[in-house]
Amino acid sequence: MAAAPGTVGVLGGGRMGAGIAQAFATAGSVVVVVENGEEAAEAALERVSTGLRRAAERGKLDEEVERVLARVTVATSVDDLPAAADLVVEAVPEDAALKVRMLTAAEGAVGEETVLATNTSSLSITELAGALARPERFVGMHFFNPVPASALVELVVAERTADATVRAVLEWTHALGKRDVVVRDSPGFASSRLGVALGLEAIRMVEEGVAEPEAIDAAMTLGYRHPMGPLRLTDLVGLDVRLAIAEHLHDTLGERFAPPRLLREKVARGELGRKTGRGFYTWED
Repeated sequence: MAAAPGTVGVLGGGRMGAGIAQAFATAGSVVVVVENGEEAAEAALERVSTGLRRAAERGKLDEEVERVLARVTVATSVDDLPAAADLVVEAVPEDAALKVRMLTAAEGAVGEETVLATNTSSLSITELAGALARPERFVGMHFFNPVPASALVELVVAERTADATVRAVLEWTHALGKRDVVVRDSPGFASSRLGVALGLEAIRMVEEGVAEPEAIDAAMTLGYRHPMGPLRLTDLVGLDVRLAIAEHLHDTLGERFAPPRLLREKVARGELGRKTGRGFYTWED
């Protein structure tokens, strides 16, 4: 059976970062989540705690919540990362400059054998690696939301990623109970490129009055057996996140990824999906 990394650092404790921390802690890793300030750090710990309680309620947790949670601590500086960490996963917002700052700071705080990974869904792994002193120890680990329940981790291999790094990350992915797909670094990788293309076309259909969101989503779930329609998925991912990815793909791959006017308008109005209560659907929770 694959073994989880002994110690994991997670940079960012939002929805994705907290989910990544929960997944590794559940697999047996000691996890340190780094956030910007005490309040944000405590909020991150609470997200992990809430996720663990929900997993226990669904019968998806083999240990007591408090025992798993005891393996998770929070910090407010990358300098607090354990020097002997096996893996550090960056999960901050999709801003290349921010990611570079966090990754280079983390690289300076940990040992030479630590693997660094980014959870980006679209940014170039090769370009991010260019800022690092040890690019051979860097890889893309694209997790999916919600992380604890998702089955997939997309591993993105950059030009200088070492084979040993890929082997280690594959083992850790399997230790989480997840499947992997390994892809070469390219704009949008495999999952984002295909998922965004479908989501943008669905948004254009709403914009053009072809059908209501519920009908478009039902066409994909009932007709093509997708577990979730593209518009409901856009709400869960976040319309702002989808817009940022679309803009990046538009810049790198051309007009077929041009963001629809409706998507820009909704983001401008603060209709970002589930996290704000309204997107293409109204969310009560």
